[in-house]
Amino acid sequence: MNQQSMQRMQQLAARRSGKQAGFTLIELIVVIVILGILAATALPRFANLAGEARIASLNAARGSLSATAAMAHGKYLVATTPPASITVEGATVTFATVAKSGYPKADTGLATAAGLNAADYTIIPAGTAATANSPATTATEIAIIPVSVAGSPSGLTCYVKYVEPVTATDAPAAPAPVTTGC
Repeated sequence: MNQQSMQRMQQLAARRSGKQAGFTLIELIVVIVILGILAATALPRFANLAGEARIASLNAARGSLSATAAMAHGKYLVATTPPASITVEGATVTFATVAKSGYPKADTGLATAAGLNAADYTIIPAGTAATANSPATTATEIAIIPVSVAGSPSGLTCYVKYVEPVTATDAPAAPAPVTTGC
């Protein structure tokens, strides 16, 4: 072979390798369609993560209130003279006065001792009338609403309550959270 034909073959080889440098338009469209189908099927599964997180948060708040009430009750029982209040986690927990059961009164002190703070929850005090955004509470109960729904109509249907005992032999009621609006 002569030198001129060698150069010609090298030029053809260089042109051929340059054409295969990327993806074709059809390949790119197929990949985009596949990604779109995957996104459409996965999106509904993850759409309500915020609601599920609020429900889990309310269940945790309920458990925290119940545990704090049980701990305060234990401290009440072992005291030689029944105290009117105790300090738990730096918060004053007052004991129920309606029924001398040794369980905490439904007030913000109990919620604070349970670790429920204003950054995460809105606490509806005892004896509060219902509003467009929060449930009513009687004189012996408090309601806990996640901050993410407090101040919105969802606050009426996304909360947990702590209810003081009604007799000296009862334990406090910890009803299941209301979660229909979470």
